[in-house]
Amino acid sequence: MVRAGTAVCCLNGKQRDGFFCIDEDHMTFSITSRGQAAFSAAALAALLLSTTPSMAHVTLATGETASGSYYKGVLRVPHGCDGKATKSVSVQIPEGVIGVKPMPKPGWTVTMTKGAYAKAYESHGKPVTEGVKEIVWSGSELGDDFYDEFVFTSFVTDAFAAGQRVYFPTVQICTEGEARWTEVPAAGQSARDLKSPAPALRIADGRMNAQAQATGVEIYKLGDITVMAPWSRATPGGAKVAGGYLKVVNSGSAPERLVSATASAAGRMEIHEMSMVSGVMRMRPLNDGLTIKPGETIELKPGGFHMMFMDLKQPFKQGDAIKATLQFEKAGKLDVVFTVGAVAASGGGDDHSGHKH
Repeated sequence: MVRAGTAVCCLNGKQRDGFFCIDEDHMTFSITSRGQAAFSAAALAALLLSTTPSMAHVTLATGETASGSYYKGVLRVPHGCDGKATKSVSVQIPEGVIGVKPMPKPGWTVTMTKGAYAKAYESHGKPVTEGVKEIVWSGSELGDDFYDEFVFTSFVTDAFAAGQRVYFPTVQICTEGEARWTEVPAAGQSARDLKSPAPALRIADGRMNAQAQATGVEIYKLGDITVMAPWSRATPGGAKVAGGYLKVVNSGSAPERLVSATASAAGRMEIHEMSMVSGVMRMRPLNDGLTIKPGETIELKPGGFHMMFMDLKQPFKQGDAIKATLQFEKAGKLDVVFTVGAVAASGGGDDHSGHKH
């Protein structure tokens, strides 16, 4: 869930805009395409190693789930404490997260502290009043040069509202010193402003997920963006173009923009708009991308906004699964799969198989 292009990183006290990006909610770090072009691999590696410890926080590998669902928590530990090895990792389980079970880790001892919940929760038709409040992995060492993951399963109850963030304060004890990832942002404050933010889990809109699961469509999540049911149509032999359709939802509070897309099955992809002008249907590429306003749902479909697979490497056949990557301005890259239906699949005759570009 990387916010690319607009986020700012602070490296050794200096702000670098455009080369690197941080997800201020989940505190993940990445390099933008601009940064990749600007630095050699060796220079990038050296720069990453020279960043301060605050640039690589303990985070949850999956930063989003729906309330009323099972959740696998994977704590990612990227480094030790100022170069010293990690000898224990502990995580506090927030109220409303129940049924917690840690995964055994070879060489490590796992201990759990249990306690009473603030209220009773229902699990399998029975009230649950107590459970795991803390997990500690200890008894081994993770060198500063190594990365590892610490895993637990749980159930996130319906005590949380969609859009809410739930925090899992985590502490690393090292052979010398400790790193306390326990800070929680105040109302209106960004986690990016914190020196040692606690790993965060965002509660997604479970109603949307339930609707998608009930209808059997594919859903893809990336931060505040949800992409549902990507599909295309089979193309006649010799066709060099095909349409691509999907639904995209922006559940965030800021505008997002679908900038571009790529697919290995096509030489390139474009975002297009079809509209009626003076009684004539016209189509034009959206060179600046497609903006999705906060709270807005946009459906890319025949006869309206849509995507184009250009210079097909081979015809699309019914049943094919076409892998593609969508590039969003802030959220970053999202890998999706377009399901290919029949030549006359639902949506009506606009498969572009005879269109000239």
